[in-house]
Amino acid sequence: MPKLRPPATRKTTGARLAAAFGAILALALVSACTAPGAIETDIDDRAEFVDTDDRLNVATTFTILADMARVVGGDRVQVESVTTPGADVHYYEPTAGDLRRVENADLVISNGLGLDDWLLRFIDGTGAQHLVTTDGIEPEPVRSGNSVGRANPHAWMSPTDGATYIRSIADALGEIDPAGAAYYTANADDYIAELEDLAERARASVATIPPERRVLVTCEGAFSYLARDLGLEELYLWPVNSENQGLPRQVTALIDEVRDRDVPALFCESTVSGDAMEQVATESDSRLAGLLYVDSLSAETGPVPTYLDLLDHDLDTITRELTS
Repeated sequence: MPKLRPPATRKTTGARLAAAFGAILALALVSACTAPGAIETDIDDRAEFVDTDDRLNVATTFTILADMARVVGGDRVQVESVTTPGADVHYYEPTAGDLRRVENADLVISNGLGLDDWLLRFIDGTGAQHLVTTDGIEPEPVRSGNSVGRANPHAWMSPTDGATYIRSIADALGEIDPAGAAYYTANADDYIAELEDLAERARASVATIPPERRVLVTCEGAFSYLARDLGLEELYLWPVNSENQGLPRQVTALIDEVRDRDVPALFCESTVSGDAMEQVATESDSRLAGLLYVDSLSAETGPVPTYLDLLDHDLDTITRELTS
């Protein structure tokens, strides 16, 4: 059973807004200094929650968690992601609309492990229960850079840990809405069965890759959990998006490693620039083979509109390109 964080003591609306705007301004100033490569997103014109029926209002910090909540919650919930498709959750700058969206939620779902701590700046004073989906997951440590030893936050990239996310969401919804508990559990069971089938197919595909080629080279070290599950060695330019991206020493070190290991294919993620990895590919006689998705789903008409689509796309791209 997940440990829901209880709602904080409610403040007056004026106090909440004042505190939130102060936090948002402070976060924007910090981001301007520390995240020069952050991806800009379109103006957010989404509607806020409207209490027109008995469904639970669920707010999540990013789109992958929103998709999980929609599948598990079905027609008993309405779900909104604070960040929009294509946004970089590492550098997100909350808005006043985000505050109102979270304020009107019955349940707020975040990842934890430092990924979406910006949420904590303005969740205080809301009446929402708070679920941290990585509670209970054994974190993989960051193994290089300024964040060495800290928890790598990308646990959802493991189908095994992804199942833990899904089960925690079902338990949390059932705790808030006991009448729907069996419904949420059944949805989670079906969802996890699909996830396990996908993972089994991925393991079979990796088994066809020659052992010396079982090396996954990406821009960001966001695949530690997936690499662990599949028996892949992970190499990358920078550990997490809070690090400097593509410094000359990082590029040079990776060029040498890729050349020495004769790695046939390199990859980069959808929310970051691939320029540095393109240089690695050119100078190591490898190739930048495909775009991977990690921190965000695409729009509904894009290549990865769901969590299962994201994992399926990434696994297919990785195994296809490493065996080609």
